[in-house]
Order: sequence, then C-alpha cells, then structure tokens
Amino acid sequence: MTIAIIHHEDCVLHDAGEMHPEQPARVEVIQAALERYEFDAPAKFYPAPLATREQLISVHDETYVDWIFSVAPKHDCIAIDADTWMNPYSLKAALRAAGSVPFAVDLVVKGDAQVAFCNVRPPGHHAERDKAMGFCFFNNVAIGVRHAMLQHGFRRIAVIDFDVHHGNGTQNIFQNDTGVLYCSSFEHPFYPGYEPEMDNEHILSVPLEAGTKGELFRDKIQSVWFDRIAAFQPEFIFFSAGFDAHAEDPLADLGLTETDYVWLTTQIAKIAKVHCDGRMVSVLEGGYNLSVLAQCVPAHVNAMIVK
Repeated sequence: MTIAIIHHEDCVLHDAGEMHPEQPARVEVIQAALERYEFDAPAKFYPAPLATREQLISVHDETYVDWIFSVAPKHDCIAIDADTWMNPYSLKAALRAAGSVPFAVDLVVKGDAQVAFCNVRPPGHHAERDKAMGFCFFNNVAIGVRHAMLQHGFRRIAVIDFDVHHGNGTQNIFQNDTGVLYCSSFEHPFYPGYEPEMDNEHILSVPLEAGTKGELFRDKIQSVWFDRIAAFQPEFIFFSAGFDAHAEDPLADLGLTETDYVWLTTQIAKIAKVHCDGRMVSVLEGGYNLSVLAQCVPAHVNAMIVK
C-alpha cells in the first residue's frame, strides 16, 4: 500500500491578505507535518498539475470558467464576493488545486497509490456550477469525481464531506446525479445555509447544532451514513476534508477532536476496503487553526489505510 500526497507551491502564492482566514500557512504547516509523519504505509509526494479547461467545464458552466479567467487580476487584489478574493497568483493556485484531484484519481486507478491526499488551496466545495463563493473558485472534488466517471468509467461514487460548512457547491453540481452519493455533515444554522427539502436518496445531510461534540456527532453519522453508503456499493470514495469542526477552530462552534476525524475516516475506509478495493482520494477544504491542521490532517490520511 502506498499513500500519494499532492501539493504545489503555487497554492501558497494565492493570498487574500493577512486578515483573511484562508491563509497560505494552512498548506505550509500541513505539508511540513505530512513530511515528518510516520505513516503506516510508504508515502510519495507529487506536484499538482494544472487543471485543463475540459476538466473545469465538466462540472462548471463554460461562461463561468471564461469569466473567472477574464477577471483574474495582473496586479493587486480583487473581490469576487465578500469572502472570496483573487490576487495575481490565485488563478494558477486554483488551477493547481482543481488539477490535483484528477491526477490523484489517476494514481489510484493505475495502482501507483492505494489512497491519495491533495494538500491544496483554494478549497472548492462551495463553488457551484456557475458561482464562486466561500473562498472557492472551482469545485476540486467535483472535478475529480467527474474525471473518475468520464475517464475511468466509475458509475457509483461517494463523497464524504465533514467540513463544518455545508458543501452547497458539491450538492448543486450533483443534485440530480444519482451516481454520486453526497454525504455532508455541518453546523446548522450556519454559512452558507441548508435547505432540508433538497435532500434526497443520494444527498444525505447531517446538520449539527452549535456545541455538538464527538459522541453525538458519531451517533448521528452512524445512524445516517454507514448503512446507506454500504448499500450504495461505491466504486470510489472521496473526502472533502475540512477540519473546522474541531473544538479549537476559530470560525465555528462544534467540538470535534482528532479522535473523531480518525474514527470517521477509519469507518469509511472499512467500507472502501469491502466495496472499492480501498480506492480513496481526500482533498483539503476548511480548517483555520494551524496547530489543529498539523495534528489532524496526517492522522486523517493515515486512517485511510486499512490493512
């Protein structure tokens, strides 16, 4: 078994200013932690390629993709929305983040890795088909999912999103695609909002009240997700891995710990071992406490390996 870890220095250059929580230091501290962590399997590090236009328009409207390219600044910093800013390096960083996930899929499918983690930014799960928001420009996980379907023929893919914010963009893209089982846990009510009536047989939401801690989180996850995921028999599993539900994260009000992330990852890895030969790709989303990221991300990646 081998772990692929994908990163690129371009992701560090995207910078919305020192007061913005989505800091370049996030991927820097993660990369340093991953490089010194003693995994249960060999880890190999890869540079993230740029996403192609074909990959971007597999989940995003062409007019939206063209617009993002057209507004990308050559100087200074511009606001795409109240939370989402671009500097002269942001477009290339977003293309590296989006390109990392299809590349990770290819590594896993070819057998070069059992699992992969994409240590990239900007994040992606708030990016809708035709809209940037919530620090996100392109939906990195959705692009990887569509690549796995179009290029490798997978028909049933599960996405496990444990970021503290609801992945509205991923749901928007796959709302009517029964080949994608989207499982999302998040604080509610909280940004960016959640509409229960939009849930269906392949959109499995677990809204959590502020203050929810690990025991209740585990009970809710187990009651809603695991049997449904196993019954779906996924051929590939993706994580939208946000660590901002941690008790020490400054942007939210849930109380998870490293052991909760390891527990969830381990349970999903067991399902993956049975139904898809352990094929999994995890992609960084949120998480804004640097010490928490350095602690929890390597533990999450290691937990994807089930011997």
